[in-house]
Amino acid sequence: MAHGPNHTIETKDTTLEKAFSKVLTPFEEFIHRQTTGGLLLMACAVIALLIANFGYLEAYQHILHTPLGLSLGGLELEKSLHHWINDGLMALFFFVVGLEIKREVIVGELSDISKATLPIIAAIGGMVVPALVYTVVSGGPETGSGWGIPMATDIAFAVGVLVLLGTRAPKALLTFLVALAIVDDLGAVIVIALFYTDTIYWGALGSAGALFALLVLMNIVGIRKPLPYFLIGMLLWLAMLKSGVHATLAGVLTALTIPARPKFEPQQFSLLVRKLLDKFDQVHQPGMSIMRNEEQRSILQTLENGVHLVETPLQRLEHNMHAPVAFLIIPLFALANAGIPVHFESMGETLFHPVTIGVMLGLILGKFLGIAGFSWLAIKLGVGKLPAGVSFNHIAAVSLLGGIGFTMSIFIAELAFVGQPEHLLMAKTGILLASIIAGVSGYIWLYLAGNKHVDS
Repeated sequence: MAHGPNHTIETKDTTLEKAFSKVLTPFEEFIHRQTTGGLLLMACAVIALLIANFGYLEAYQHILHTPLGLSLGGLELEKSLHHWINDGLMALFFFVVGLEIKREVIVGELSDISKATLPIIAAIGGMVVPALVYTVVSGGPETGSGWGIPMATDIAFAVGVLVLLGTRAPKALLTFLVALAIVDDLGAVIVIALFYTDTIYWGALGSAGALFALLVLMNIVGIRKPLPYFLIGMLLWLAMLKSGVHATLAGVLTALTIPARPKFEPQQFSLLVRKLLDKFDQVHQPGMSIMRNEEQRSILQTLENGVHLVETPLQRLEHNMHAPVAFLIIPLFALANAGIPVHFESMGETLFHPVTIGVMLGLILGKFLGIAGFSWLAIKLGVGKLPAGVSFNHIAAVSLLGGIGFTMSIFIAELAFVGQPEHLLMAKTGILLASIIAGVSGYIWLYLAGNKHVDS
């Protein structure tokens, strides 16, 4: 039955109406998931800290070092639970990072060079200066490998803090931060690939290259189903694991080959949907359950297939993968890596350890000087311009939020200080303290500078 523009759908159950009541843009959905994921990440970090400091540290470490293995014929792969989380599950995190990078470059803020210039330059400053600060402060022969730790920004935490400010933070500032964080993630991926690889096994790396070429070929010939990409991606992960290059990078490489072209154009989809909805109304039989109406069920299935075809595989995978990564994998990573024992009797020694100082100054001072300084220089030279409704005061405040390093910083710390538990402990302590200081100070700055009437 057709409804005029002034009619409403009468239903005893308003669930359907609610499901269609608010249309979220992909960016709004992305922000919502990042914010919720950031809060869950924070909760899991606190839980890990409580476990490590209230008599359960030994049990916590025992669980993390429990060996788990896979065996297939003569092939065996055994790692500790900690390694499976950091090397295995985190590959899915990097897969989503790769999807986000590709989307931003194709249709996001990084697709328009006039808008992308400032966040790109700011991100470069936010990577280079923190690394230099760490190297100057703590770049000794035993601690120098930690220079990559303060380069990273945790997008979930940083976006979460900004969203909490509501209308006090201009909308364009949120877009700037997301673009900056995406470039920052790309930089972290490159740093991990180039500088945190000890020994390269060229045979395995060659196999990885061949598998990546196969993924590219699959894209070119038009394979759109996700399953083949995941299967080849798993083989790529194994090859990368054996090559010496960090296996999680297989996630990024796989993501970059996911097709970003729709099967149907929007106009074709619109015409198809209108015809199907007309037919859906024609075959409706009052009082009959849709379970018994075979024609209506067939039309609904056709509609679902059409939705899948008008969406690009990239956007559909990003939508489907974001929830398990944000709400399961990243919280698990926090539980497995944020359990830092705090010894108050030696707190002074910890705080003044070269690694702790280097990481904290890199994340707080380095990020602030790098992001704000490079942004100021870009604006003065005329190669970048402030987003509408955003002042340089806002950019300076966001520069502090860039010092929230958590997820990626801890990940790089695990690579930088393999076999050096003391330095790893100091690095994680510095990351946690710096992230708290950067988050709180950035929030206060933006709160004081915010204008409730700014809505650009």
